[in-house]
Amino acid sequence: MLDRALVLWFPGPRTATGEDLAELHLHGGRAVVSAVEAALSDLPGMRRAQPGEFTRRAFANGQIDLSEAEGLADLLSAETELQRRSAIAMAGGVFSEQVEDWRGRVLTSSAAVEAVLDFGDEDDVSDLPPDFAQRIAALADELSGWLSRPRAEALREGYRVVLAGPPNAGKSTLFNALVEDEAAITAPLAGTTRDVLTRAVAIEGVPFLFADTAGLRDETTDVIEAIGIDRARAALGRADLVLWLGTEGDGPDGCWEIAAQVDRSSGKASPRHAVSAVTGEGLDALRRDLVETARHAMPRPGDAALNVRQHGLLAEAEASLRVGLAERDPLLVAECLRRVRVSFDALVGRATTEDMLDTLFGRFCIGK
Repeated sequence: MLDRALVLWFPGPRTATGEDLAELHLHGGRAVVSAVEAALSDLPGMRRAQPGEFTRRAFANGQIDLSEAEGLADLLSAETELQRRSAIAMAGGVFSEQVEDWRGRVLTSSAAVEAVLDFGDEDDVSDLPPDFAQRIAALADELSGWLSRPRAEALREGYRVVLAGPPNAGKSTLFNALVEDEAAITAPLAGTTRDVLTRAVAIEGVPFLFADTAGLRDETTDVIEAIGIDRARAALGRADLVLWLGTEGDGPDGCWEIAAQVDRSSGKASPRHAVSAVTGEGLDALRRDLVETARHAMPRPGDAALNVRQHGLLAEAEASLRVGLAERDPLLVAECLRRVRVSFDALVGRATTEDMLDTLFGRFCIGK
């Protein structure tokens, strides 16, 4: 006797993987699970699943396509509501259905070109349809619209907000208040922060990555502080938004002017926000503004968001369509449309490589 529990049998092919499956629903004690695993390991040919193996079998057996598998991987790692809803859209096949629609339209256009190539001497197929270029241009514009959407990386990594300014401007104190943790050391001594300190948090379901940086100044005799200043300047270049706590007008383009110590002085003449991390004054308004700004920079709730691989393939397809529009030779147009189909096939995994699959499914936990 190992346990009194439930065994469910799922005959293929109408299962998650397309194969026969059995599930053992055990009581959750560690000893029970260990005893059942030990008994299973004694069976001939029985072994533990590799990371992502069940999902990979589902892909190999045609139960899901590659973009749905990527959405499922994102769902497993989702930590905020925005991440969950976007991942659900991808895993549920929203993007896959869109790709199939695009592919069908390209196939129709390809058939028209092939007809001209094969039967160009016939009167009824000597030219491409009158609306051929219009349909290709419309599809290219549609792909451009998808390419201009906020990317999945913004959801996964969070909206990157960098706090910057000279030493002793209140950056670390404000950083601690925004992440609601004493993550950064604060002290009256200038140059306390020597490196870029990051903390990922969610505010009202929106993922953020806040970065506290070393105080910026032109000269320092401290070698370690100089390295920190260089890293701070590099962080500014990677920021989605910079909260500038220095002299008004000295911050980078597009930054928010923040008067961070209003409990001590009036601060800047016209800051976007005047706050005090000590008294809490103005912090709620700053958080609301950050959330509203980040939401506009991220995929809308429930929208499918493209990752780096998908964005690159879609860009290739859009570029091929534009080239095809400029061509006059039907043979070259046909080749451009073929390249578009190749990109679409790679998006859903009709054509792929083992290395890429190993990387993708390696993200999954054991048993998934």
